[in-house]
Formats: sequence, structure tokens, C-alpha cells
Amino acid sequence: MKPRYIIALVLVAVGIAAIVSLYGNASQYVTFETASASPGKEFHVIGELVKDSSMKYDPDNDPNHLEFYLMDSTQVQKKIIFNSPKPADLERSEKVVIIGKMQGDAFHASSILLKCPSKYNEGTLEESEYKAVGS
Repeated sequence: MKPRYIIALVLVAVGIAAIVSLYGNASQYVTFETASASPGKEFHVIGELVKDSSMKYDPDNDPNHLEFYLMDSTQVQKKIIFNSPKPADLERSEKVVIIGKMQGDAFHASSILLKCPSKYNEGTLEESEYKAVGS
């Protein structure tokens, strides 16, 4: 076999492997209902912080444990558990994107993305990402 054909086959194989890897690790933006139907699978959920619910965070006792409630686009509320320090701007965020898995009745977030109003530019959003310890 000619070297040209061998190189072409290797490039095709690498391309196919890259595509399969990319789509295999891609998670989806869903509601809590969809995430609850597939526990253990990683999803992105977009929602708003439920302001009138209690937020559990005690930095003196356990600085790497945060619990709060999030409401998705279908008005379903779920408890979110994030094993990392509380993001600084969580309370003032307009939208919250959580990445993680449903476990029982709670969503265990491995990463939190906050969309907050920018303090410098009127009307624009500032984005911050926070990852759980060990992720």
C-alpha cells in the first residue's frame, strides 16, 4: 500500500475518533423533568435562583458545601447541591446555568455558570464560572 493512502486512512480515523469523542461528551440543556428521567447522566439546566427559599452555606463548618433552590424554565424548583465554596455573586445573578447530575430529588452540580448584570456596562451581562472541588 502506498504511503499516501496510509496517511489518508490515519487522518480519516483520527477525524472519526474526534467526532465520536466530541459528541459522546456533549451534554444537553434540559429542564429538571428531563434530568430526573435520566439520573446519573450529565445535563446543563438553566434557571433562576429562588430568592425566597433558604440557602444553606456555613463556611465555618463546611466551606465546600452549598445548597440552594433553582427554578427552571417550566417553573419546577429543585434543590441544588454544590460541593465547593459559594460563588460570590450568586444572589445577584439573573440566570444560573448548572452542570451536573440528578441524584434522588436533588441536582448535584459539578459546575455553576452565573449570568450577572455587569457593574461597568449598563444593560450587559457579566459571566462567571465556578467548578466544584475535585471536578
